[in-house]
Amino acid sequence: MRILMLTQYFPPESGAAQVRLKEVAKGLQRNGHEVTVVTAFPNHPSGIIPPEYQGHWRMKDEVEGIPVWRTWIYPVQRGRFWKRLLNYFSFVFSSFWGLSKAGKQDILFFESPPLFLGITALIYGWFTRTRIIMNISDLWPESAVALGLVNSRWMIGAAEWLEKLLYKKAWKISCQTEGIRSSLLERGVPDHKVTFLPNGVNLDLFAPRERDQAMAGKLGIKDEEFVLIYAGTMGYAQGLESVIKTAEILRDEQGIRFLFVGDGTEKPMLEALVKEKDLDNVIFVDFQPVQEMPRYFSLASASIVPLKRNKLFEGARPSKMFPALGSEVPVIYSGEGEAADLVLSSGGGVVVEPENAEDLAKTILELKQNTNRREMGQRGRKFVQEHYAWTEIIVRWLKELGI
Repeated sequence: MRILMLTQYFPPESGAAQVRLKEVAKGLQRNGHEVTVVTAFPNHPSGIIPPEYQGHWRMKDEVEGIPVWRTWIYPVQRGRFWKRLLNYFSFVFSSFWGLSKAGKQDILFFESPPLFLGITALIYGWFTRTRIIMNISDLWPESAVALGLVNSRWMIGAAEWLEKLLYKKAWKISCQTEGIRSSLLERGVPDHKVTFLPNGVNLDLFAPRERDQAMAGKLGIKDEEFVLIYAGTMGYAQGLESVIKTAEILRDEQGIRFLFVGDGTEKPMLEALVKEKDLDNVIFVDFQPVQEMPRYFSLASASIVPLKRNKLFEGARPSKMFPALGSEVPVIYSGEGEAADLVLSSGGGVVVEPENAEDLAKTILELKQNTNRREMGQRGRKFVQEHYAWTEIIVRWLKELGI
């Protein structure tokens, strides 16, 4: 089948959504389907379009053998909500050019959020009689309202109207978590429409490997140090200030280092906090290409995956836990709900109370002394091999779709 993927986010941008969507596209290709991607010029999360993409309104591109049509977007890193709306809607309209170049398709797969991209999908689907798969990685506007990102009543009402229309018109709706699936069924979405497409891991890329001594030397990390890695977006939802508080609690403990790899709206605040508290046990590294991340995981003794305490997050599954498990790095999950259950059932990690710096510090010290830590990592990898390898996820999903 010819499958068109419509998404605002795609490599070479770094981020969980970008990695996931590339793996889905590659998985579809491996299973004999023809995949074309329509996406925006890279700009996330820096808000800067790279030099090689500047000066263009549209462009034909390719990512690891995947044909990509890129169209203009109003780039933004952070700022007022109206700027984010400009960011979203600029691609909503410009993406029609990419869709026109992609040609006739059997299925249109689009990523939400941003929910507004559903407008493009509906219009394209109506004109071309193409079946639509709505892929939901986060319920919107529910999550935006819960996090205080949207408070305009007319905007919330319009988004809810669009959301219901998309649920009605979509051929299938793919959910990233069981929590999203349950929420859709509770809202009356027919069971036959709902499929499961969870986060996974490329086990060829993320695998146990020897310590990268060159990277350790570059970062000033010693062989005997117990390194706790946080890899991913540094946003409001992660509540990383509590991890900085943990670093402050453990500042006098010898041989413990915190390694933050990534970027996001909260990073300047976190860096300022570290400087204010004069913490020399914290290292920040900018976003890295996904191919580089195994080098950083090779230095890690454990991976911290935190979320704020919020009922909304009880149905979340942070993608950053899967590369750690695949790399045989034990996970310390600071949160509640679906992801906590997954970590515990994997045998590859432990769970602590969200936003509890003292509990996290205590758990780190206990894990540091745990002589079975290596076996914990091995159990984690075995678990994702059996349940969350991308190769198997895509096969199961295609069976659900019946294609």
